[in-house]
Amino acid sequence: MEYKYIIVEKKEHLTIVKINRPEVRNAINPHVSIEIEDAFNEFENDSNAWIAIVTGVGEKAFSAGFDLKWGATASPEEQREAFGKLKYKAVTGGLTFNPNITKPVIAAVNGFAFGGGFELALGCDIIIAAEHAIFSLPEPLVGRVPTEGGVHRLVRYLPYHTAMEILFTYKRISAQEGMELGFVNKVVPLDQLMAEAEKIADTIMGGSPLAVRAIKQMANDGLEMTLRKAFNTTFPLYRTFTQSQDFIEGPRAFSEKRKPKWKGT
Repeated sequence: MEYKYIIVEKKEHLTIVKINRPEVRNAINPHVSIEIEDAFNEFENDSNAWIAIVTGVGEKAFSAGFDLKWGATASPEEQREAFGKLKYKAVTGGLTFNPNITKPVIAAVNGFAFGGGFELALGCDIIIAAEHAIFSLPEPLVGRVPTEGGVHRLVRYLPYHTAMEILFTYKRISAQEGMELGFVNKVVPLDQLMAEAEKIADTIMGGSPLAVRAIKQMANDGLEMTLRKAFNTTFPLYRTFTQSQDFIEGPRAFSEKRKPKWKGT
């Protein structure tokens, strides 16, 4: 599929998705979201794709979130039609809600991430931020609510009172503050951002892709269970992994003192 609003690059087992609307600070409307949704569905269904990085084009913005100008000017008919095409009804391309994305996704935050842009980053598994990146959820200022994961993720990821201050006061959080709070993994200069994200992706791809997928499913689904239930649950992707060639290849490569040759099957 050819895309108008995003750029998709593939490097062996790595997929890079870039929001390509720098003229509006990579704001997302349903048309953009449809493309993001399609790109990540293709990523999930491609057995050769093991990990993804999502970022924005330009030096100013990862994403300004929902495109308010589009929301104010598009006709009701256009809006109904556009939103009707979204499977997950989310302006973040479903990445924050899609339970079918079982592979790791890294956010490379190349500038400010406001509203849905912040929620898009929070929907990823790892967040690498440029030094000048800023995070905020200013939705109440424009008569909106952070409904794409912002409210529910922050109160789970941060101490309650810290999360509520961010949600109530539209507080702008620097990349360094984000790392101190724990939702940003690493802060680097902008010119090193993608190299660092790809370095982390390469490290992850050193392990079995099926094992990594099993870990993601166990971590996310296990959070919704009691600890005892999680211990006693055989998660589907773990079962798939134990029946795979990779499950055999790991110990074999170790005993033969060589790097494993993962097949993802």
